[in-house]
This record gives sequence, C-alpha cells and structure tokens, in this order.
Amino acid sequence: MTGRARAALPVIPPLSFAVRYDVATAGLPRRATLRRWVCAAQERELAVTLRFVGGREARRLNARYRGRDYATNVLTFVYDDVVPLSGDIVLCVPVLVREASSQRKTLRAHCAHLVIHGMLHLQGYDHERRTDATRMEGREIALLRALRYPDPYLIPLD
Repeated sequence: MTGRARAALPVIPPLSFAVRYDVATAGLPRRATLRRWVCAAQERELAVTLRFVGGREARRLNARYRGRDYATNVLTFVYDDVVPLSGDIVLCVPVLVREASSQRKTLRAHCAHLVIHGMLHLQGYDHERRTDATRMEGREIALLRALRYPDPYLIPLD
C-alpha cells in the first residue's frame, strides 16, 4: 500500500425492486429510469414495488386504507419495519397526468418527484408537522436537483 489514503467507496444498501404497470405504459418512465430514481432516494435496505394504476384502483385503495373517497396521486404502503424494509408505492396515472398539466410540468418530472416522495414516506419521512414537511421537502428538492429536475414546489406563474 502506498502512503496515500484511499477514499472509501459509498456503501449501497441492497435493493429488491419491481415495477407493475396496471395501465397503458405510453408516456410512462421505463423501469431503468424508475430504478435510478428509487436508488437516488434509497437510504436503507429495501424491497419496493412501484405500481402504476388507474383512477378506479387508486380511489379504491385511498378509500380503503385512508378513508378518503377519491383517487390521489401517490400512496405508500409500508409492510414491515425490519430489514429489509418492504412496501409498495402506488402511483395513479390519470391524476399524475392531470397534475403535471395543470402545474405546467412534464409528466417525467412529476413522476420523478412522486417516486422520490413515496420513497421518503416508505423510509419514515412525513409531512404532518411543519418541521417534518420542511425536512422532507428539502430532501425531495435536493434529490431532484441531483437528478437534474427542477424544484417541484415552484409552480410557474402566468
């Protein structure tokens, strides 16, 4: 060994990753892109499935598990808090498309944001209290910036 110190390589936690498209895939990110976004937000060993669903399924899940009778953009289900942490992130495509359009964002950028958002929820982040929301949003913004996406909380003005 030489006299130079070796830089430690970052430790990458193991990841089990799956994607389910329960809707038409036209315009949706490919598996490799989704995996890149998931890995960017991964902080611990995980087994995660991303599911893309239609409005009816998103509404059913939101009503059943959150008591809210409407389709929402993203739902995160954590199945256990052991190693590896496992869960599903469910993204409602019609809501994503509508929100991206109304916020004048690309569908790709909006999907990246909500995958990151779901990944952070999966790993224990929350936004119920203002301090927690500030922490979570800051992390989302930093991760998206590293992936070359704009701040998702800045909505263009007319």
